[in-house]
Amino acid sequence: MRNTKFNLEKRKFILGGIVLLVLITYVVRLFNLQVLSDEYKSKADSNAFYKKTIYPARGLMYDRNGNLLVYNQPAYDITFVPREIRGIDTLEICRTLNITREEFDERMARIKNKRYNPGYSTYTEQVFMSRLSTEEFAKFQEKLFMFPGFGIQKRSIRQYAYSAAGVLFGDIGEVSQKKIDKDPYYTRGDYIGSQGLEASYEEILRGEKGVELLLRDAYGRIQGNYRNGALDTMAIAGKNLHLGLDIELQMLGERLMQNKIGSIVAIEPATGEILCMVSAPSYDPSLLTGRQRGENHKLLTKDSRKPLMNRAVMGTYPPGSTFKTSQALTFLQEDIITPQTNFPCSMGFRYNKFKLGCHAHSSPLGLYPAIATSCNAYFCWGLVRMFSSKRYENVQEAMNTWRDYMVSMGFGYRLGIDLPGEARGMIPNAQYYGRHYGNYWNAVTVISISIGQGEVTLTPLQIANLGATIANRGTYIPPHLVKRIDGDTLPRIYQTPKKTMVEREAYEDVVKGMREAVLSGTCRAANIPDIEVCGKTGTAENKGKDHSVFMGFAPMNNPQIAVAVYVENGGFGAVYGVPIGALLMEQYINGKLSEESMKKADEIQKRVIYYGDGER
Repeated sequence: MRNTKFNLEKRKFILGGIVLLVLITYVVRLFNLQVLSDEYKSKADSNAFYKKTIYPARGLMYDRNGNLLVYNQPAYDITFVPREIRGIDTLEICRTLNITREEFDERMARIKNKRYNPGYSTYTEQVFMSRLSTEEFAKFQEKLFMFPGFGIQKRSIRQYAYSAAGVLFGDIGEVSQKKIDKDPYYTRGDYIGSQGLEASYEEILRGEKGVELLLRDAYGRIQGNYRNGALDTMAIAGKNLHLGLDIELQMLGERLMQNKIGSIVAIEPATGEILCMVSAPSYDPSLLTGRQRGENHKLLTKDSRKPLMNRAVMGTYPPGSTFKTSQALTFLQEDIITPQTNFPCSMGFRYNKFKLGCHAHSSPLGLYPAIATSCNAYFCWGLVRMFSSKRYENVQEAMNTWRDYMVSMGFGYRLGIDLPGEARGMIPNAQYYGRHYGNYWNAVTVISISIGQGEVTLTPLQIANLGATIANRGTYIPPHLVKRIDGDTLPRIYQTPKKTMVEREAYEDVVKGMREAVLSGTCRAANIPDIEVCGKTGTAENKGKDHSVFMGFAPMNNPQIAVAVYVENGGFGAVYGVPIGALLMEQYINGKLSEESMKKADEIQKRVIYYGDGER
């Protein structure tokens, strides 16, 4: 009997404990829902209030002369709150928006599918259709009263004053869920900069959103501003960008590169500002605006010529003979040569059984004519002399010293331009060759690097920066597109010059050689009346037809522009690179082309380079 009484007492405590645990669980859950979590508060508030987002105007873009390049045009999104939709005529809304019933159902299903729309809630506003034109908006607004739960959100889309520089501007696309999770500024349906300057300067261009707090009645109808707008916040427009770009120069560059593949980069040496940056083939930036953006983007993506790729910063190529200027600078600074040093050239470089070809010119020759005639043998002998010099302990030390000079000139690493996707290029070092050849290699093994071939690759931007550095006699400011930001300052990197390992005296010698190249050498086609142009051709070897390259600057003693031209499969540097570079320098310095130059530009524009198995 006592055991039975003890068991009953035990059960009473157990049951009491269970009830107490359940009560504690409910209390904790209620405290969490009502105090710690704002989920139900938000749902309750949504019955009484509607927070309408006010989107800011995106910052504008201007060129260096004040020409408006990128601006905003009104556009409209159709939105809806799922729980507020009731009794709508689906066929009528389809007729008004010019879509089929199947399209309507497909859009709704995709919005409600949390796999595609993780943030979906019946209480939150969803975007049904975006980027309506003014005409489409007007038609829908007339019948808006017929569609309870639907609304219109005013937005803006990008417009372009010129059909040029699309790869530089980038475009605007709908924000991804990954970005929404990372940055609380964004919500589903927001737009964000995609590629180009739109992406690089997104936080500056986007501005700050405002909020309008509206009061609802018991039926969810908007009754006006809560407290007469006292709690509303105004949107703050994004900041404007003023670019170093010269739009007239940009359009000329794109015209000259029609029907060709390659790149042009022009830099103002004193500031590092990009004057023009052409990637060919290019595209009209207006293709990536409005409702057709997605379809047009697919077509551009599928194009085998890759028009969405900015070859100026993403393409890596052998620089060819333009690279010989960097070799001359290194050999001069290391006392391997002087301007009077002569080397032989018997139609090429010969060392024991090894031979590397060249073209007909006088021999032996000194530094200035070697640059002017683009002699391969001269720079090969320079590398051999450097790698066998007793000032270095071994070939590995000589190789790494060479590498250090190249890196100081802006090669092998990103220059830091304000565009996404910049490539590094390739500058080998002793460890690289050690992995491939062990201890059995010397200057002849790697001789191709002395003439810009072999393992060496640069971007067109790096080649143009080499021209700007020579123009400045040994310093450069990292190239950048944005010259000024309204109400803000440029990053310090674009205000601070960088100095190479080479002294000014060596640069003066290279400048003399480049000037001689224009007066009597391989760059004679760059001779412009009354402008002292300095240049260097390049013919970069390729599996197919060689690439045509030019690097130069002008005027010689007061440089205003440095240019690099790279035309894939264009042949000798003098065929395409030199005349295109000369036209750009003339246009920028004189503000126009002469009649004779305009004829040259028309002729170059009409030339077509075929690729694949076709004729070139």
